Amino acid sequence: MLVYMEGCSEKIGGHNKTVEIDESRFGRRKYHRSHPIKGQWVSGGVERESGKMFLVPVPDRIADTLKDVIDAWIEPGTTVISDCWGAYRDLDAEGYTHHTVNHSIGFVDERTGAHTNTTESTWRHAKAFLSPYNRKGEYIH
Repeated sequence: MLVYMEGCSEKIGGHNKTVEIDESRFGRRKYHRSHPIKGQWVSGGVERESGKMFLVPVPDRIADTLKDVIDAWIEPGTTVISDCWGAYRDLDAEGYTHHTVNHSIGFVDERTGAHTNTTESTWRHAKAFLSPYNRKGEYIH
């Protein structure tokens, strides 16, 4: 499924466009408890205006990896909304307008209205489509 999603993904964003980004681990929990045993990290984004999106497998979620994904899949000049994960810290310096939402405080930033609810919903639908036993592969590239 991840190979299919990457093949259907396209570069999104641009001036006057807003893209929500996030990363998630596709994995299975033993007896539906605790942390995922194994899994595949996936980085993704959704353009609010059109609903266009990208989902790509990544080996990890360090700043260099996520910056490469953003450069490859999001047009410069885009307003990017993310959570407060440190890997996204320098997006303003990379030519994007960056807004964050701190999920430990709430799901919507009261000051800017920023949220990542669309990408969170995308993860839910993608994971529901996959059998739990098909989520534990190694990094696909």
